Amino acid sequence: AVGLHVLGPHYQFTTSVAWDSMQSNGIIPGNIYLRGYGNPDLSTQDLDSLASRMAAIGVTRVDGSILVDASFFDSLQWGTGWMWDDEPAPYQAYVSALSLNKNCVWVVATPDTVDGTIVVTTDPVTNYVRMISTATLATDSVVRPLTISRPISETPNTIVVSGEMLRTDQPYRGQITILWPEIYAGHVFKERLDSVGVEVAGGVQRGRAPSGTREHAWHVWGMDSVVINLNKVSDNLSAEMVLKNVAATLDGPPGSSRVGVWSTNRFLASCRIDTNNHAMVDGSGLSHYNLLRVDLLVDLLAAMYERTDIFPLYYVSLPIGGIDGTLRGRMLATLAEGNVHAKTGSIAGVSSLSGYVTTRDGEMLIFGMTMQDFILPSRAYRDVQDRICVLVA
Repeated sequence: AVGLHVLGPHYQFTTSVAWDSMQSNGIIPGNIYLRGYGNPDLSTQDLDSLASRMAAIGVTRVDGSILVDASFFDSLQWGTGWMWDDEPAPYQAYVSALSLNKNCVWVVATPDTVDGTIVVTTDPVTNYVRMISTATLATDSVVRPLTISRPISETPNTIVVSGEMLRTDQPYRGQITILWPEIYAGHVFKERLDSVGVEVAGGVQRGRAPSGTREHAWHVWGMDSVVINLNKVSDNLSAEMVLKNVAATLDGPPGSSRVGVWSTNRFLASCRIDTNNHAMVDGSGLSHYNLLRVDLLVDLLAAMYERTDIFPLYYVSLPIGGIDGTLRGRMLATLAEGNVHAKTGSIAGVSSLSGYVTTRDGEMLIFGMTMQDFILPSRAYRDVQDRICVLVA
């Protein structure tokens, strides 16, 4: 909500490549600068586009290095109160203004019945990560299930695959976070440049482009796409990066969560919401230091309904019961299917749902509910939430 209010529905997240000069033979005598301005959805394909743009301009070689510039955000890459033992789960990725592939890699393990081994690859294919595989094919039954980890005892960004698979198993895909996201992005970019015939003589390191350095290639991504992905799949990294984008826009770079939280409270106060009754420390809700009352969420949903300039995008970005996002498999074959637009919220021992529902006589209602301090599986509590939504519909 605060992202749409501050940045606007037409805001664009930019990633660019800058350099000082290029010779007539296509050689850049110095460094190039890969700059991130907080796009949470940047992908390998987007770096392909940037590399192709450089080749189209006529760049053939970079005599210097790739300097990755993530100075649009501060250097704190984890949220306050995040759990160390959730790392390296993909829902707790490191936060950087230059992020790539959700700051994760996919690890794919495929049984090779000819060689009797397990073939392990990464997506994207990159030399930034080191792979160690002790996984084996089981002859009878799997005793040790396949696991993918990034142990702190190993060299940074070393991924270990262990356990067993059957010969008949389908390929296993698992996602895992990567340390130092901006360096990761720079390494993948260097590899993509090489694939289009642009050689980079130097390595990849952090750095800031000198004032006045011209940006020659860029990729832009719209706020509408970011907000829809953020809410539909409950993307934590997107939430954190939108919060820091808000801070950088209002207070100037580097954007910080602290200023983003202050900006959020200021926005809530402008909606006539009492900000003394909640605690907020991050953008995603991963931290147990966050404490929210349900009436705050209901008041916020009501205030957004009145914002005709941003409500349409806000409304369509919410998961729809039985249709998409985190509500895809819920409320099926009921009056709530295709009707309820609501945001889930889940953490250990907590399950929440807040949003909008339209009754049979066409009246839109706002609801909020949270269930907490339980130790049973959360499915039972989600089922109750769904039944309440159906009754209201």
